[in-house]
Amino acid sequence: MDNLRYIRDTMERATFFTAVPGWGLVVLGCSALIATPLAASQPTSQRWLAVWLIEAGIALVVAMIAMGRKARRVGVPVFSRPGRRFALSFSPPMAAGLLLTVELARAGLIHFLPGAWLLLFGAGVMNGGAFSVRVVPVLGLCFMVLGSAALLGPQSWGNWCLAAGFGGLHVLFGLIIARRYGG
Repeated sequence: MDNLRYIRDTMERATFFTAVPGWGLVVLGCSALIATPLAASQPTSQRWLAVWLIEAGIALVVAMIAMGRKARRVGVPVFSRPGRRFALSFSPPMAAGLLLTVELARAGLIHFLPGAWLLLFGAGVMNGGAFSVRVVPVLGLCFMVLGSAALLGPQSWGNWCLAAGFGGLHVLFGLIIARRYGG
C-alpha cells in the first residue's frame, strides 16, 4: 500500500492543472469588453471603480463555474494536488490586489488600480501557470506587460489596458486553450 501511495503521489506531482477553461476565459473576456465602455462613461472615479468591481465579481463566478465544468468533463477534481497548487500560487497576488484596491481607493489613488490589478493578476497567473499548461504562464506575462504600460503610461491608458488585458487577452488565450487543450 505504501508503494502504491508513493506512486500515486509521484504521478500527481508530475501532472498539470488542466481545468483552465478556454471557453470560460472567452466569456470572461467578453464581459470585460462590455464593462470597459460602461466604466469609461462613469462621471466619477468611484463609479468607475464600482463598475470594475462588479465585473470582477461576475468574472469570479463565471471562472468558478467554467473551471468546475471543465474539470468534470475531463474527469479531474478541481482540487486535485495540481489544482490546489494552482490555487495556492494564484491566491496571494489576488489577496494583495484586494488589499491594494481598498487602500488605493481610500487614499484617492484610483488611477493606480489598472496597473496594479493587471500586474498582480499577471503574477498570479504566472505563479499558478507553473502547475498548468505551458500557455498559461505566457498569459500571465502578457498581463504583466499591460500592467507595466498602465502604470508607466498616461492615466488615460488605464481603462484601455484593462480592456486589452481582461478583455482581449482572455479572449485570445481562451481560444488558444479551447483549441489546444480541450475547451
